[in-house]
Amino acid sequence: MNSLLSIPRRAARGGVLVIGGGFAGSYVARRLGKAGATIVNPTNFMLYTPLLPEAASGTVEPRRVVVPIRTMCPHAELVVGAVEEMDAYNKVARVRTETGMIDLTFDEVVVALGALTRIPDVPGVREHALPFKDLADAIALRNHVLHQLELADADLDGAERRLTFAFVGAGYAGVEALAEAHDLVRSSLRHYPRLRDVPQRWLLVDSGDRVLAQAPERLGAYAARDLARRGIEIRLGTRLRELDADGALFSDGTRVDTATLVWAAGVQPNPAVRSLGLPVDDSGRAVVDEYLRVEGMPGVWALGDCAAVPNAATPGEHDPATCQHALRQARRLVRNLRGTPRPYRYRTLGQVASLGRRRGIAQLPGVRLRGLDGWLAARAYHLMQLPSPARRSRVLVDWITSGLFRRDIAELSALNAAGAREVQRA
Repeated sequence: MNSLLSIPRRAARGGVLVIGGGFAGSYVARRLGKAGATIVNPTNFMLYTPLLPEAASGTVEPRRVVVPIRTMCPHAELVVGAVEEMDAYNKVARVRTETGMIDLTFDEVVVALGALTRIPDVPGVREHALPFKDLADAIALRNHVLHQLELADADLDGAERRLTFAFVGAGYAGVEALAEAHDLVRSSLRHYPRLRDVPQRWLLVDSGDRVLAQAPERLGAYAARDLARRGIEIRLGTRLRELDADGALFSDGTRVDTATLVWAAGVQPNPAVRSLGLPVDDSGRAVVDEYLRVEGMPGVWALGDCAAVPNAATPGEHDPATCQHALRQARRLVRNLRGTPRPYRYRTLGQVASLGRRRGIAQLPGVRLRGLDGWLAARAYHLMQLPSPARRSRVLVDWITSGLFRRDIAELSALNAAGAREVQRA
């Protein structure tokens, strides 16, 4: 590692350095308990991504879907920053923070850098599409949707384009985000009497051959039928060809005039995995063995969305990028750190998805649920996965409140501009 002037150096707490404070990394540090760990993460919170669609629609308050790392992992040290270099042989990592560089030494290092939105080289996507991967994306989507209602009400001639919403990606993120946004618009339109006769148009586009391909085929088909009954157009085997400020062109040759296209068509491993010198597969995921150890790098472990994790319960397959699997990987990795390593083995307990309007799907051991039962199962599952009683209680209160009262339609994107004006006046 290159020497840069005089850089402060200290040891990772408990000898364990965790790079990444997402679901996988935070749970590794949490389960290490009083033994301690040092977490390096760009933010001071862990994001529970399955509740992002509900944060986007206002069903839950955005702060409810994040958990402060310092409270979730009380025995861990948090360094807000990013690892720029790592020397696995000499067991030291160089971290850039807002106050300068730090060198952290370690005995064991756990790489849990997660994944980023995969943006294809489609003209106009980077400039005009709305990504849907983190909390800022969820807040931006909510503000954007509500702003379109205001613009449509102000200009009825262009209202139909403003009320056309396209979502690319028919996986869990895309389907749940569309369902929640659809509910948000539907419930908000009562406040816009001039828009009651303006037709809405909702599109779900995917290059695959079915909706929710990760779910059992019957439940995926139910989800597709349920969305279609609400008037949502489902276009399978279709790709986005081009996007501009006025609309989208698809591979079937049709053009849709819209001011809203949400990109939820997959993720890619964090490219920082490669920059740290870890061996990666063709997809950019860290190559690990059945014990979650990075191949050829003693003392280096990896898990979560950034790693190709083999599962002894499903030979020949790698774990999917889900919170459920990341949690189980974290449990096995901590046990392997503490004692004799054993292969990671986990058989999924099921899958759940909310379709809005008190409807959902759930595959649980021995049973498949849909409709209201599926929706209740999905909510119960997410409630149990949240890491603290306080967070569970707050989410539950938000759910009860949203069921009793109408949705808030305040659009908050103007706050930044208002704040800037106040600063200029001062």
